[in-house]
Amino acid sequence: MSGSRQDVDRRTLLAAAAAGAFAAACGTAEGKPPGKVAVHGDNATWAKPMAAAGQAMKSVAGIELVPEVIASLESFEQVVRSSLRTSKTPDMLKYWSGYRLQDLARTGGVVDLTEQWDSAVGKGWVEPSLRTAFTYRDRVYALPMNLAYWVFFYNPEVFKKHDLEAPETWDDFLAACTRLKQNGITPLHGTADGRWPSFIWFQEVLSRQDPSFYQDLMNGRERYTDPRAERALRTIASFFDKDWFTPMDLNHNDAAAQVVQGKIGMVPCGTWLGSTLVGAGGKPGKNVDAFVLPMATPRARPSVIFESSAFVSTVKGPDHEEARKAAGAWLHPTVMKAFSHTLQDGCPNPKVAPANPIIDGLARTVRGDKLWLLNRFWEQGPPELVEATVDDLAGFLLNPHSYRQVLRTMQERADEAWKVWREAEET
Repeated sequence: MSGSRQDVDRRTLLAAAAAGAFAAACGTAEGKPPGKVAVHGDNATWAKPMAAAGQAMKSVAGIELVPEVIASLESFEQVVRSSLRTSKTPDMLKYWSGYRLQDLARTGGVVDLTEQWDSAVGKGWVEPSLRTAFTYRDRVYALPMNLAYWVFFYNPEVFKKHDLEAPETWDDFLAACTRLKQNGITPLHGTADGRWPSFIWFQEVLSRQDPSFYQDLMNGRERYTDPRAERALRTIASFFDKDWFTPMDLNHNDAAAQVVQGKIGMVPCGTWLGSTLVGAGGKPGKNVDAFVLPMATPRARPSVIFESSAFVSTVKGPDHEEARKAAGAWLHPTVMKAFSHTLQDGCPNPKVAPANPIIDGLARTVRGDKLWLLNRFWEQGPPELVEATVDDLAGFLLNPHSYRQVLRTMQERADEAWKVWREAEET
């Protein structure tokens, strides 16, 4: 969001349109028939996994989850927040973790699920290190739904043809990019298509160079004008200078197909892209695989970016008691297996192995190497700041050598956004 009047008007119109759809989807305050609870989300591809989880939950807790999709990513948060003050509040939500969840918890409209979290931890049903991503003022306000790792997908057949293996060091990664380019293959996918992906490369490079600084910057304890932030953007600019990137309007679906076809070397994305690669003809372990990008600074704590959606229960939902019961059963292995296997992504319950062998291997690596789980850029920091910073990073991708000005602009936004956030905390 650039903050212009035109952008504001456009968002207002989108929110109004989505609000109508949302109100229709929410139905009446009477809610669902007994034994059923609606879960509202913004992603149509999650409807089938939610339905599978709903059937599994019916078998273990007598509650069936019913997915309701409002396909409007841009205005979904606004619509949810406004609905919390009405009689048409949905019982459960697929939401975001981190600061977006904190923003929702501040309204007082979502249920404290600390008891359910502690119960799941006691049974070994959840990764304890994920707690911070779902916490506000030391209370848990959502449960993790999936556990996607942010990795680099590649084609092992292409790598083998050019005498390459999945890189184990940062130098290996740079050498792979060089060799792929020499052999007519675009080494890396980068994109501003769809707007939100503009943060990917900043997130990946900065977290590999200095994960502690990444964590501090994302939480407002450091500044974008710091030399460490500049180094990250300068590194990305050097990749542009070497012509290692795809065009910035190439979307993830097309990039996935081109990895399978051997036209692109590596695509950074969440493990949820795995099903897209399979749909494009990818065969896990044969012509598609993935690795965690190696650390660029050997002394830095080994880390990986994760992404996990939040399973939220609302205070004023019409089926409130059944929703609380559903939250208590959400992390049950039977429910988690049905959900994650249908979704074809990672699972926050360590007792449930992913169905996809690539993701299973990555999960074993992450747990075996005890990698530091860093929450994704999108969930870090005040939501309004993240939205604006994503647009700033999109501008950088289109003009890579503007990085110093971009960093100054981002810090100016950050100063104001963190001031507003902290003042709200005090009240």
